[in-house]
Amino acid sequence: MGIKLSILDQSPLFEGDTPERALRYTVELARRADALGYHRFWVSEHHDSRSVAGSSPEVLIAYLLASTERIRVGSGGVMLQHYSPYKVAESFNVLANLEPNRLDLGVGRAPGGLPRSTLALRRGAPEEDASLSGKLEELRNYLHGIDPGEGDPLEGLRAEPLPEQPARLYVLGASADSADLAAKLGLPYVFSLFINGDLDQAEVALQRYREKFVSVDGSQPESILSVSAAAADTDEEAEGIAVESDLFRTILASGRKITIGDRERAEEFGKQSGEEYRIEHVPSPLIKGSAASVGRRLREAAARSGVEELIVTSPIRDFAKRIHSYELLKSYFETEIETDQAEVSSIEAV
Repeated sequence: MGIKLSILDQSPLFEGDTPERALRYTVELARRADALGYHRFWVSEHHDSRSVAGSSPEVLIAYLLASTERIRVGSGGVMLQHYSPYKVAESFNVLANLEPNRLDLGVGRAPGGLPRSTLALRRGAPEEDASLSGKLEELRNYLHGIDPGEGDPLEGLRAEPLPEQPARLYVLGASADSADLAAKLGLPYVFSLFINGDLDQAEVALQRYREKFVSVDGSQPESILSVSAAAADTDEEAEGIAVESDLFRTILASGRKITIGDRERAEEFGKQSGEEYRIEHVPSPLIKGSAASVGRRLREAAARSGVEELIVTSPIRDFAKRIHSYELLKSYFETEIETDQAEVSSIEAV
């Protein structure tokens, strides 16, 4: 079976860009991805950031669904710890009614910003002890119209309008902990290699997910790998077309780890946390080169991690070159599928 290709676009803001232009590029890319036959198109949630324009995925998703015809559209992801599962379910139930069977709801474990933005997002909300696991279960129940249960203060509550085909729920993460969470809840899992950068850890986490998976209502393990890649016509042309940023991981005294795109913001996260912290350098996880060079490495990553779908994000400055990169990758994988099928047919004939 061939590898499915999907896209994660963060509406990047490069020097000289405006948020309006960045978001317009996201819409144009989604339309092109739809025409090229990509499987899904996801957008992210970041707060208080000058480098990406995507702060409200549910709003952007609505526009993208209206701007495309076939491709699945979703969040990569909604940062559920900031929000009421009931309200998130309401928003995505509206979207699922508008565009049946095309909507994904990826949920991330990271805060999507620095402690200051987290404080702003939660300002006025009552203090609660609900774990992300509990919130995910609550969200799934609301998406599927499952009653909170007899004796619950919210007994009889539904997140209207209930759709016939609710959004598909995914757990996003970059660690063994997130793999365990997805497995325990019987949900699909996406490992963010473009954040973690360690294929060995991805391989271990995804295998752990499959081994620990607990089926819920007949669900089966579904694992996806999210990668950062930039393709050009030649290896030489690929040099310099993308922002090859190293990552920096803030490790707090409490044990919490947050991976951020630049050292300054990683330091700022540590300062705003109010805890002792240290910064760990993570080399850039970007895979770049010709379509053949990048494609081979992506196929190897997929084979090692045991996934049949790759979600690709491409931090390429020039929008035309970003589009071209996705065109090259799609063409490469389609050619490889045809080659694989021809080889199988040849073997069977013998």
